[in-house]
Amino acid sequence: MDQTLIDGRMKIRHLVLALAIAEHGSIVRAAHHLHITQPVVTRGLKELEQLLGVELFDRGPKGVTPTVFAVAFLEHARAILAHLRQASQHVSELSNATAGTVTVATHLAGANLLLPRAIAMLKSSHPGVLVVVREGTPDKLDADLMSGDVDLIVGRQGQLSFEAPVRQVDLYEEPFRIVARQDHPVLLTSDPQLSELRQFPWILPLKQTSLRRELEDLFRQQAVVLPEERIECTAPLTVRTIIVETDYLAVLPETLALAEPQLAVVPTPLAGVSQKIVATLAAEYSPSPSTALMLECLKEIGAQMGRTPTPDSVQDSPKKSPSGMSI
Repeated sequence: MDQTLIDGRMKIRHLVLALAIAEHGSIVRAAHHLHITQPVVTRGLKELEQLLGVELFDRGPKGVTPTVFAVAFLEHARAILAHLRQASQHVSELSNATAGTVTVATHLAGANLLLPRAIAMLKSSHPGVLVVVREGTPDKLDADLMSGDVDLIVGRQGQLSFEAPVRQVDLYEEPFRIVARQDHPVLLTSDPQLSELRQFPWILPLKQTSLRRELEDLFRQQAVVLPEERIECTAPLTVRTIIVETDYLAVLPETLALAEPQLAVVPTPLAGVSQKIVATLAAEYSPSPSTALMLECLKEIGAQMGRTPTPDSVQDSPKKSPSGMSI
C-alpha cells in the first residue's frame, strides 16, 4: 500500500490550502482568504504536489485551474475535512450536553410550517442549542451536505440528486396546488383547465428541480405548451409577493397556500404532482447530538402535520409537545 498520504508528511493545512486555491482561483486570493502570505501558500502547494507526484493546478496569467488530478484529490479532501468538522462538533457537544449547533438547509418544501415548528420545539427543550438555517438551490445544498457545512436538509424527496450515500427519514406528505391572489380573474371560472390557465403568466420552479420536471410532464400529458410568459423562481417571499400583486400563478405546497390569507387555491388538479417531505443526512457518519435532537423534533412535528388537515385547524386546536409548548 502507498504510504505517501498516511506517513505523517501530509498535513491538514495542505488540504485546506488546496481547497482554498481551487475555490478562489488564484494563490493570491487564497492567501488573502486564509490570512497568510502568498509565499506560504505557494510553498504549501509545492509540498503537496511533491508528495502526490503530480501537478494539481495549471498556472495561467489570470490565476490557476485545477487539473484532473486536483479534481479527484479535492473530492477526498473535502470529505476528510467534513469528517473532522463533524468529529469536533460531536466531541464538543458530548462534553456539554446543554449546548451545540445544528445547521439545517431547506429549499421551499417544509420551510413554512414544519421547520419553524420543529425549531421552536427544539429551542423550548434545549435553549442552548444554536440552530442555523440555510436556503439554497438543490445543487448547492447537495454540496453543502457532502462537505459537512450542513447537518441535514429538509425538503422534498427526489428534489436533490446526491453523489454520495445519504439517509432519508420520512416526515409527512402533502399535495401541491396552483395558487393565485384572492381576486384573481381565474377564480371566476368554476373548473379551469390547464389549457385555460396557460393564458396567464406563471412562476415556475427552477429547471434543476424535480417539481419542474413533474410539471413539464403534466403539461405534456395534457398536450399543453408551457406558458409563454413565465418567471423561474423558488424564493418563497419573492413568489408570494409576485402572486399577491400581479396576475401570476404559481405551484406551492398546500400548507403554504392555505396559511396565507391573501392567496387562493385554484381548483385545477395536479395529477401526479405531490410531495413527500424528508430529512436527508449524510450516511457516512452518525449525526451529532444536536442534529439527532433536531431530527426527533422534525419527526414529531411531521407526524402531527400528517394528522392535521389544514394549518387553520392547527391554529384552532394547538397541540402540545412533550415539553408543554404549543405548536
